[in-house]
Amino acid sequence: MQPIVQPFFDPVTGTVTYVVFQSGHPECAVIDPVLDYDPKAGRTSTTNADKVTEFVSQHGLSVQWILETHAHADHLSAAHYLRGELDGKIAIGEHIRTVQAVFGKLFNLESEFHADGSQFDYLFREDEEFFIGGLTAKALYVPGHTPADTAYQVGDAVFVGDTLFMPDVGTARCDFPGGDAHRLHRSIRKLLGLPGNTRLFMCHDYPPEGRTPEWETTVLAQRAHNIHVHDGVTEEQFVSMREARDATLAMPVLILPSVQVNIRAGDFPPAEENGTCYLKIPLNAL
Repeated sequence: MQPIVQPFFDPVTGTVTYVVFQSGHPECAVIDPVLDYDPKAGRTSTTNADKVTEFVSQHGLSVQWILETHAHADHLSAAHYLRGELDGKIAIGEHIRTVQAVFGKLFNLESEFHADGSQFDYLFREDEEFFIGGLTAKALYVPGHTPADTAYQVGDAVFVGDTLFMPDVGTARCDFPGGDAHRLHRSIRKLLGLPGNTRLFMCHDYPPEGRTPEWETTVLAQRAHNIHVHDGVTEEQFVSMREARDATLAMPVLILPSVQVNIRAGDFPPAEENGTCYLKIPLNAL
């Protein structure tokens, strides 16, 4: 099976949202949708998400799934908004509970927030199969960047989340709470053990100077050219490189607002007495 994949690139966050479907079938999935956020004003908008709704409407599609690869630290999720506009089930890997527990404590969230994944409509088990219309899909557990990352295999395509970047960019960081470079290496080798012509779709692209954004590559290209994990790089070499590199990186600009929203499946914290929702900024905690 070769699904049709329609990308939507957000240059502000470097994120790629995908609509995935099969020719002749109306059912589709939306993967990693972006909610626009202005950190200076604390204001959200739906410009990126509305491009998705327009595409779905124009092509007569019906959203079955809104899939998250993980609780993103670099953009707010538009999953909650899109479910209201397009229906579909918001789903993520079952290990999101671990991330919710960690960040629930960090942000000292309200007592009504439960770290049980109930904010999502469905939690995938490791290697669980599901369907997007006539397409068979599988949820692949690929921890390391966070303890809860999931990639989605749909036919000959795999949506890798934040495990891999384009070959000239490398791999995701592992220094967030619960991250582990050893686990990331094993997750990546799991993905790169798939057939060489498997299409790999990135969640982000941060292109080096002189290259326009790209988001599709193959297992074979990654094995030959990925600057961090090409064939021949050992786990020990990768971990040493990854940990040294991570020690030099600043926190993502949107990590504090985005994680609070994303562990709620894209919903906002409950409004306070004045009708306004608030996000917390923990001081000296990260």
